[in-house]
Amino acid sequence: MKEKILSALSAARDEVIFLQQSMTRFPAFGPNEGGIGEFHKAEWIEKLVRSWGVNAIEHYDAADERVPSKIRPNMVIRHKGKSEKTLWIVGHMDVVPPGNESLWKTSPFEAVLDEDDSDIIRGRGVEDNQQAIVSGLLILHELVKNSYEPDLSFALLLVSDEETRNTFGINHVLKENPNLIKKDDLVLVPDFGTKEGNLIEIGEKGVLWLKIEIEGRQCHGSTPDEGINAFVAMSDMVLQIKKIEDFFTERNELFSPTRTTIVPTRHTENVPNVNTISGKEIFYLDCRILPEHDTQTVIGKVRELSAEIERKHSVSIQISVDNLEESSPETNADAEVVQKLKKAIFETYGLMCKTGGVGGATVGCKIRSLGIPVAVWSSAIPNYHQPNEGSRISNAIGDAKTFARLLFN
Repeated sequence: MKEKILSALSAARDEVIFLQQSMTRFPAFGPNEGGIGEFHKAEWIEKLVRSWGVNAIEHYDAADERVPSKIRPNMVIRHKGKSEKTLWIVGHMDVVPPGNESLWKTSPFEAVLDEDDSDIIRGRGVEDNQQAIVSGLLILHELVKNSYEPDLSFALLLVSDEETRNTFGINHVLKENPNLIKKDDLVLVPDFGTKEGNLIEIGEKGVLWLKIEIEGRQCHGSTPDEGINAFVAMSDMVLQIKKIEDFFTERNELFSPTRTTIVPTRHTENVPNVNTISGKEIFYLDCRILPEHDTQTVIGKVRELSAEIERKHSVSIQISVDNLEESSPETNADAEVVQKLKKAIFETYGLMCKTGGVGGATVGCKIRSLGIPVAVWSSAIPNYHQPNEGSRISNAIGDAKTFARLLFN
């Protein structure tokens, strides 16, 4: 049975292209970014798998009045094996917006084959995270159409809202059913990969986004003494952020970089004209926090610096948390899912894998917080969130073969 599945997956190029092209046509980004959400994409996937004869589908949809459908879909698609023990593939249906479309060579929401490399298909979301969904659907289709009963049961968990805080996605699902995934299940999150393909992610830093609002007093550029230049105060604060990062001296070799990082990122537009001194500035900090460090300590240090800037520049500063995802316990490198995945990767790709941690957050962090081991891995270009995002067809097939191997003892 296993060899028949692996052989069939090797010939799945046309199905990969069909799935990628079908899903890419849905601009499934959320209302935080001006989108309509994932409903139509989820509806298409459900209709497809029902046409295959799959009826074991569970919904954990979250209400969201900001989108036309009023819901953010989350669903579990199952295929029963000989054991209740389940292999989970967890993917997210939402994508990020295309960004500056002038940087795209083709329409972002039309998946097309690359002109120079027919193994690459391009379009928004094809790698992040449709490649994972495609791999899962390829496995499901082979199991269903041949009425195969593998040693383990198989489940595809598809969630919304991964790109913007998980409130309507994995957080909602696990709140609705905290016992959905069992502690002895094998859980894979194919939402991270290196170019070499030899790193299995077993730990994630905490994520903290802070919004900094600086109030001064606007005035004409010719009379600067009549105002309080918020731009100057912000610049001074930005230049001193590094000393906050330097305060946190612990290092963790699981991660690269090994330290807690605190970096200024987004800055909102202030005044529209050159001859006005800005009276208000807003910028953001992206903090990636080691498990050894406490989130509130980081916030406290930022507040200490803001108090210094207030006194020095006669401004007022408000700090608010824009996003907070606490770090979760690391998955043990000797966990069953990690060791079996290592073996499967070697059998498919001939790669000897190592384990490590990353600064980016995945849905795996939420599942690990329940004490469930999670392995995060996929083959990748990688080019997440970039213009002309691409995914290798061979990666979707190879990953499907890798994951399928875990269904058999």
